[in-house]
Amino acid sequence: MSMRVAARGLAAMLVLGVSAGALNAQAPGGVADPAKWPAARSPSAITDPATERAITRLIKRMTLEQKVGQVIQGDISAMTPADLARYPLGSILAGGNSGPYGDERADAAKWLKLVTEYRAASRKAGAGIPILFGVDAVHGHSNLPGATIFPHNTGLGAARDPELIRRIGAATAAEVSGSGIEWTFAPTLAVPQDPRWGRAYEGYSGDAALVAAYSRAMVEGLQGELKAHTPLGAHKVAASAKHFLADGGTEGGKDQGDAKVAEADLVRLHAQGYPPAIDAGALTVMASFSSWNGVKNHGNKSLLTDVLKGRMGFEGLVVGDWNGHGQVPGCTPTDCAASINAGLDLFMAPDSWKGLFDNTLREARDGTIPMARLDDAVRRVLRVKYKLGLMGPKLVERGDPAQVGAQGHLDIAREAAAKSLVLLKNEGGVLPLRAGANVLVTGPGADNMAMQAGGWTITWQGTDTTAQDFPKGRTIGGAIVDAVSAAGGKARIDPTGDAAGGKPDLAVVVFGEQPYAEFQGDVPDLMFHPRVGELDLMRRLKAQGVPVVAVFLSGRPMFVGAEMNLADAFVAGWQPGSQGQGVADVLVAGKDGKALRDFSGTLPFAWPQDARAPMGAPLFPAGYGLSYARPGTVGKVSEDPRVEQGPALSDTAYIRHGRVIEPWRLGLDSVVTMRAVDLMAQEDARQFTWIGKGDIAVDGPPVDMERYLNGGFALRLDWRIDARGDAPVTVSFGGVRLDVSVLVSAATPGKAGTLLVGLKCFAEHGAPIKAIGTPLRMGADKGFAVTVRNAGIEGIGQMPACPPLAK
Repeated sequence: MSMRVAARGLAAMLVLGVSAGALNAQAPGGVADPAKWPAARSPSAITDPATERAITRLIKRMTLEQKVGQVIQGDISAMTPADLARYPLGSILAGGNSGPYGDERADAAKWLKLVTEYRAASRKAGAGIPILFGVDAVHGHSNLPGATIFPHNTGLGAARDPELIRRIGAATAAEVSGSGIEWTFAPTLAVPQDPRWGRAYEGYSGDAALVAAYSRAMVEGLQGELKAHTPLGAHKVAASAKHFLADGGTEGGKDQGDAKVAEADLVRLHAQGYPPAIDAGALTVMASFSSWNGVKNHGNKSLLTDVLKGRMGFEGLVVGDWNGHGQVPGCTPTDCAASINAGLDLFMAPDSWKGLFDNTLREARDGTIPMARLDDAVRRVLRVKYKLGLMGPKLVERGDPAQVGAQGHLDIAREAAAKSLVLLKNEGGVLPLRAGANVLVTGPGADNMAMQAGGWTITWQGTDTTAQDFPKGRTIGGAIVDAVSAAGGKARIDPTGDAAGGKPDLAVVVFGEQPYAEFQGDVPDLMFHPRVGELDLMRRLKAQGVPVVAVFLSGRPMFVGAEMNLADAFVAGWQPGSQGQGVADVLVAGKDGKALRDFSGTLPFAWPQDARAPMGAPLFPAGYGLSYARPGTVGKVSEDPRVEQGPALSDTAYIRHGRVIEPWRLGLDSVVTMRAVDLMAQEDARQFTWIGKGDIAVDGPPVDMERYLNGGFALRLDWRIDARGDAPVTVSFGGVRLDVSVLVSAATPGKAGTLLVGLKCFAEHGAPIKAIGTPLRMGADKGFAVTVRNAGIEGIGQMPACPPLAK
């Protein structure tokens, strides 16, 4: 909710945000009846009487400050080990873009050094309790260059192999522990119901039974079997079953949205992965950003306490997600007694930890947080630390960098990549690629580690991952070239498909989605939008009489009717990870005429016959998949997406949550720097800083905007002025610059707001409304800094007067 204030009578208005926690009320519903939920129980081996007595003695000795510290987790990007002397936090995390000493590409030895420094500082502080260190190792130890990167979970769901999942868990644990870390925020037990969700690839399947089978397997792989009176081994780490609950069931597939479902469906679809995880001994559970029927899960006592800790008998700790407690009504990231009172045991407060510590301490002192609840949370945190061997009579030392990228782990990743592939079409037996063939490997994904690894790889979004990050890995194109050459053929990689190398016998076109993570991957429909001429490339090859094998890289099933009709063979490749050899093992025949592996994967989700969502009757049902042993014929499929196509899909949205929306592109003059920052959520905005006179601009294909002139539409920027500077600030649409300096002066630096400028204001000065190729350009000079979260066109009704034309 926000309020608007006029800015000196100008058309543009600054919309200043106020605390959502202060204004929003919980929607009715969202209260669970524990009797309707499946029963479970943490195994007795999660603790023992001697450990519980030791914890009781320790809690009695702890000061209130020490207790409060144990229930707060900060991020390495926002603190140092020295901070623990004043703030005895119980846990540290390294978020998706956080690396040791600011180095996102630090090796295992550097990670181990940092963890050791935090551990030593924590043992010297307060009650001498060591910190608990967690990372997002969601498809291997994916923050770490040189690590083994497994397929994302959607691909693993296609494999339908719980034993493989157990081995992947064990390999991941060995690599995480090898860098000195003892906790991963995995597995994700979401059961995605809408592929538009930007985290759909983090879910194994839309089938709750498969998720349940994988749940136990992954927990057992990561942690091993819990044994009484014995901590986890040196190559094992704590698992975190997440995100509790129904993150994959939100309305419209909106990340951090609301699951508006009946309790019976909540249980039947979204809860099934948790009892097996708890029964297997999962030491932690992570609460979901999302809501259930209007109630934020971070504040839902009926779910966190009555169901999870009561009916499901969970004895470990419940951790929050990235400042997720701040979304609970009445709360902020630095103040949320409601979450801990609802059953949260450990706040994930990456950059808000200091203010949260002070406020939580005050609320513990004044009774807002009952001492019994605080003591229970502390007990659960300490219980996990004892089981990990961080405390107690049998301390466990982790830190074996040789485990990172070990050959045995790479072999498992290669196997997993092969098993994740789903053959949707193979007309004329074009696959496997025959021995001795002349093969062109082309398309934007042919030699692109970022596309095949996906998000959560090195960085949060994974967009800048390169093959150099994984020297023991292989791109898909490189692996195919190796395999074709080994079978006596010739192969080359050319992402553009240039004819300079002569006509090939066959072309493999690797294309698909660019990397993304969380809400930045949310999409309005299931239409795949080619970005660099993939369709033209395929058409050109077909016109030359070259058979085409399409390998589609994506985090979800998407509508690709035209591409499927052009391809002789079509493979759903998902995001197979660092070991592209696994793809070649299935696609390329050896000298004996047989591929090393047949296709064995089947669809973990239904495949759409058009781009509409929710999906209607599918083109291919979940469980579909051809193989060399089980061939099939696929006729021509519909190319009608049954949704609006072309630039109209994005003619009103240019930047969303800091991400430029295709087909638009962001350009910066050399005097402007950009970095990802948090505005409303994790890295949901981009901060631009001017060190000289210059512009930022959003450019793309010319779009006819004439229809928006008659509906009271405006150019909207959700922004925050960080530094005003002294020079004029301009905003341009279609090449017409208007001076918005007055609005910049009226803004409170550091406060989020919104700029609105009527489209008529630009049209009156000659903006080419029927062909807008640059819908946003902002100019400024040295000293100006602004954070932009969203930019686009919005209908606002009545238009006030316009800002002046820039001089």
